[in-house]
Amino acid sequence: MAKKKELTVEERLRALYDLQLIDSRIDEIRNVRGELPLEVRDLEDEVAGLKIRLEKLVSSLEIIDNDIVGKKNLIEEAKALIKKYSEQQKNVRNNREFNSLTKEVEFQELEIQLAEKHIKEFKAQIEQKKEVISETKDKVKERETHLKHKKGELDAILAETEKEEQALISKSEDYKSEIEERLVAAYTRIRKNVKNGLAIVPIERGASGGSFFTIPPQIQVEIASRKKVITDEHSGRILVDAELAEEQKAKMEKMFSKL
Repeated sequence: MAKKKELTVEERLRALYDLQLIDSRIDEIRNVRGELPLEVRDLEDEVAGLKIRLEKLVSSLEIIDNDIVGKKNLIEEAKALIKKYSEQQKNVRNNREFNSLTKEVEFQELEIQLAEKHIKEFKAQIEQKKEVISETKDKVKERETHLKHKKGELDAILAETEKEEQALISKSEDYKSEIEERLVAAYTRIRKNVKNGLAIVPIERGASGGSFFTIPPQIQVEIASRKKVITDEHSGRILVDAELAEEQKAKMEKMFSKL
């Protein structure tokens, strides 16, 4: 394996700041995408859930329809038995047999009444479920339209930025491979611990970029001399002088424009 070229402190600072600019550009691209991928995933899950609910509602309608058919068949059977018992009543030999058949007829009549009551309840359930099905279908249609719109947004952003993002990720890895692992590890650790991902910042108006804490003049002179890597005692960020930062920004902007 080829040995890494030994960089001067200034070269390390420039390489680290270049790496920061590349990674910040990747962050910008991902911020543009923002929450869209999550929104699309959530909408896809919501639509899938609504469709499952719709299938269950339609399936429950079929079950109720079968229950109604069952009750109608029971009514027909009960009517046939009433007719049979009524015919038998004409040929009874005593009151006991007549009363027994009368009870059978009354029982079948009650069965018919109960079945008709159930059919009425089932039909009410059908109407209620049909209403819910209609509302669910409307919601599926509305969420699918919203999903299509969000997917279109995401696809447009991906088409516009994916190629650049992949090129930048590759550049980031290239730069990391040129910098000693100790510095890369420190840079990565600082990036994770700060809100905006800025591990290396220039001095602006006597303070570290994005901070209100003034850097003592002697430290500013040391930073400008580029003889050693200096960190801000308040934020832990690595500091570079404004001139170096401007030079590297100009260089990296040219590179970004070619990606």
